[in-house]
Amino acid sequence: MTKHGKKYNAAAAKVDVNKTYSAREAVALAKETSITKFDATIEVHMRTSLDVRQADQQLRDVVVLPHGLGKTVRVLVFAQGEGAVSARAAGADLVADDDETLKKIEGGALDFDVAIATPDAMGKVGRLGRVLGPRGLMPNPKAGTVVPPQDIERAIREAKAGRVEFRLDKSSNIHVSIGKASFPAEKLYDNYVALMEAVNKARPSGAKGNFIRRITVTSTMGPGVKADPAEHVKGVE
Repeated sequence: MTKHGKKYNAAAAKVDVNKTYSAREAVALAKETSITKFDATIEVHMRTSLDVRQADQQLRDVVVLPHGLGKTVRVLVFAQGEGAVSARAAGADLVADDDETLKKIEGGALDFDVAIATPDAMGKVGRLGRVLGPRGLMPNPKAGTVVPPQDIERAIREAKAGRVEFRLDKSSNIHVSIGKASFPAEKLYDNYVALMEAVNKARPSGAKGNFIRRITVTSTMGPGVKADPAEHVKGVE
């Protein structure tokens, strides 16, 4: 059994483990029970009834959180020619348009949070899959991170504003950050609602009923707070 410190136990005492809170209450309580000295991240964890092995039960998409994530997002762009010029002009933190930069990334130089690529650069990006893939940084059309050159500016702007990718993990669960504990509770709630709307929109064709079985909202190292999954998740009409 895991032992917790006094601060955690005091925070956990504020949470009724037998109660399912409304989303607004759960987000506010997760913020209130943050115990770290640093500005903790508020996270949403969803247990689904989906089967990640089934093609018609895949769930992967992106959401632009209205109030962002409260952190500086470093953006890398894989592009060539005019695409690389556009990426630099749009404020990309790093543009990989030469073999030297690609070799550095292949060697593990991963000082960025989001990777965007133009289609004509994906041939070279492919060889970096073993480095980028495990870290969730591989550009992907479904995640909105493979875009034509004319869309690079928008993609960079959205990434820096708080575009977040969500997807099923190997256990068919979803884990998403929605902001910092220092955010006002109302802004965290707005981000939560935006996330749930995006999850509904991305509902797989093979999903049955209310496919989100359980939602827990928590801060980094803080106690979990159960949120009502039926409040924002649509069932079968």
